[in-house]
Amino acid sequence: MAIANETEIRIKDDIYWIGGDDRTAGLFEGSFPIPEGVSYNSYVITDEKTCLLDTCDASILSKFWKNFRHVMDGRELDYFVINHMEPDHGAAIIQVLDAYPNVTVVGNSKTFDMLDNFYQIKPANRLEVKEGDELCLGKHTLKFYFAVMVHWPEVMFTYDMKDRILFSADAFGTFKTLSGALYADEVDFDRDYLSEARRYYANIVGKYGSKVQSIFGKLEGVQIDMVCPLHGPIWRGEQIGYIMEKYITWSLYEPEEKGVVIAYTSMYGNTAAVADKLALLLKSKGVEKVTMYDVTRTHPSYVVGDAFRFSNIVLAAPTYNNNLHPTMSAVIEDMEIMTVQNRKYSLIGNGSWAPQSPKIMEDRMSSLKGMTKVGETFVIKSSMRPEQMADLERLADDIVGSMN
Repeated sequence: MAIANETEIRIKDDIYWIGGDDRTAGLFEGSFPIPEGVSYNSYVITDEKTCLLDTCDASILSKFWKNFRHVMDGRELDYFVINHMEPDHGAAIIQVLDAYPNVTVVGNSKTFDMLDNFYQIKPANRLEVKEGDELCLGKHTLKFYFAVMVHWPEVMFTYDMKDRILFSADAFGTFKTLSGALYADEVDFDRDYLSEARRYYANIVGKYGSKVQSIFGKLEGVQIDMVCPLHGPIWRGEQIGYIMEKYITWSLYEPEEKGVVIAYTSMYGNTAAVADKLALLLKSKGVEKVTMYDVTRTHPSYVVGDAFRFSNIVLAAPTYNNNLHPTMSAVIEDMEIMTVQNRKYSLIGNGSWAPQSPKIMEDRMSSLKGMTKVGETFVIKSSMRPEQMADLERLADDIVGSMN
């Protein structure tokens, strides 16, 4: 890839990436841990007419302006396309309009409503586009596809008909910084990014599977040679099919692979001990993929990510104040919000004098769409008794059998 004098990168003859990495933020959207940071991507087309596609987060504002000014090289900005109004892509909007007062802002009706809501801005020059509208820049013609609720109501994709590039807003993105690798084919994506791409999808877009399917329908038959998201690496070549297949699987709520995610919370180690025993039994019986999360220490987004990945979910939790332990309640709440569905689940409950957690987990998990319970709920009172080992092994056998 050709790197200019600054840190912008030319991705085609006259199209540039002008984003940057943020390694300082601990949380994304004030909620999701991002221990490996995140990238914010923005793009510029320098045709007969110039065009900026989205801006950035406040954390990389200085990087954005350094790169943007260098690419523009003194030219006026003719068009400013806003594919997504979320503030992590809109921190420079006011500055762009101040620096280029004659620019035409391109968006849909909801875009302009949100511009007013967030920034009290009513652009002097605006081009309100509708589904399928086109905008000619010279050699490049941009076509707009509405991607409503992927994952906000104003989201749209911009397709460059000349170079067959899809600027896909938040879709096909991932947590984690680029760290010098702009393209997905420059890294071992399965090893280095897939878990964060899945966690990003499951927790940011996951609720809106039908809307993802809708945009796939709109793009059917459209040749796409490159996908440029607002987070994470750019997709090109065979890698495009790879990430789109992932999105199809996730948006249909189908398991990505056979395996078990065990999420447990434990006050004094007794519930954790049962979860550990079950994991050992599953591995001994040939289950290759087993992941475990102590949800007193792990954010629910990791459990939800693996719930989108695996065929089977096991939840293990004690009773707390005659209710479900709050850390497990938070996990189930996230699964409810992100509409985890079409999975097989098993339960382990604990309660020293009145085990309420099994019933509460059962009621909430069974209310999710397309869920199938596997095995009898395994219940301990304070700690597991030796004579219960046969029942736990039976539960392991039931889980293994459900995966065949």
